[in-house]
Amino acid sequence: MASETTAQYVKPGRHPDAPTQNDLDKCVHCGLCLNACPTYRELGVEMDSPRGRIYQMVQVATGQVPLNPTYTEHMDLCLGCRACETACPSGVEYGKLIEAARTELNAMRPKSFFRSTVENIVFKHLLASRWMLSVVGFSLWLYQNTGLQSLVRATGILKLMGLAEIEQLTPTAERPTFFGKIGEVFPAEGKQQKAAEGHPQKKVALLAGCMQNVFFAKLNEATVRVLQKNGCEVHVVAEQTCCGALHAHSGFRDEARALARKNIDAMVDGGFDAIISNTGGCGATLKEYHHLLEHDAAYAHRAEKFVGLMRDVNEFLASIDLNPNMKPINARVTYQDSCHLAHGQKVTKAPRQLISRIPGITFVEMPNASICCGSAGIYNVVQNELAMEILASKMGNVNVTKADRVISSNPGCMLQLRAGEKLHGQNRPVQHVVELLDEAYRD
Repeated sequence: MASETTAQYVKPGRHPDAPTQNDLDKCVHCGLCLNACPTYRELGVEMDSPRGRIYQMVQVATGQVPLNPTYTEHMDLCLGCRACETACPSGVEYGKLIEAARTELNAMRPKSFFRSTVENIVFKHLLASRWMLSVVGFSLWLYQNTGLQSLVRATGILKLMGLAEIEQLTPTAERPTFFGKIGEVFPAEGKQQKAAEGHPQKKVALLAGCMQNVFFAKLNEATVRVLQKNGCEVHVVAEQTCCGALHAHSGFRDEARALARKNIDAMVDGGFDAIISNTGGCGATLKEYHHLLEHDAAYAHRAEKFVGLMRDVNEFLASIDLNPNMKPINARVTYQDSCHLAHGQKVTKAPRQLISRIPGITFVEMPNASICCGSAGIYNVVQNELAMEILASKMGNVNVTKADRVISSNPGCMLQLRAGEKLHGQNRPVQHVVELLDEAYRD
């Protein structure tokens, strides 16, 4: 229930998910967040810093300023990377604030018929539909593998339409997809030996994601194999669905809640030791289901139980006795932090610990590894120009390391970094930590 002070900010007619005074008042406007903010670092504009955006939220909340195009622009330019949360000494939950502001904007601002139609298809149908994702994935696979993509690029039409840079970010559709493995159970390897050595078998659930099943099927397969190698029985629960991260970030909070309820019902009572995600962005939202559903009497407690079981795959593997039977990988690697893993989930040491456990690896720390690469869900598509500027700065830091490979823990970051390698780098492989481990475990 809203407090009396909160009610001062929640004006009649405001959206129920709008930012509240209790949350906004935590910001003391010290400015320690500025240097951590990618948009402020690139633009140098106060209103495009966390402090500046919170100031604007307060103005809207108190009725001093109405929802207007300027406010909308500054909110839309935020990547939602949450680096400001790590820098903040006052514990401001900025991610919660920006999602609340976008939810209100999404509900209140006028939209064109085209935008409304696209958003309705993507957020209310596509992301939660396996068959629709399969159709889109197969269509894209045909486009990429029949020569049509090369032909379209050669015509120059993409440059004329201003889509050339966005098209470079198109993920590669993988065949077969991972959808065929949803519903399967993968047994632990070396079960008897593990039990004899006093290492009980773990029963875990893997959240396979939505688009990830089409574009990162091999990553999901590698995750299953690595978990099996470490004595885990892996359940890819059939009833699971999209995590709702893109919905929450884009202001479709009710849709995110509906997806959260489905995932909770699918897994929370399954007797799992852990529910595992290999995607930093998805994991951050999955670990905040209790915030999404805090006012839902039927699901608030179940959401807290679900969150208590949630682990990022790096976090989980670093917490157990990691199987040491790995072959050497002679490579010089660097690591780019996934923003939502580092700043949302506060997991930074685990990926580095796992990389360091692989024989033959030379690890080189990247300058400003925790600064966003510019991916941020669909940000690199809807705010492509600024995202590319942020990426250029990131690739400068990558190149300084002289690494042979670039490692991350989030598919979105991997897509962005692969584009960066083509534009600014040396076409080095970009891999997930789990893919590196999987390579080391192969005979």
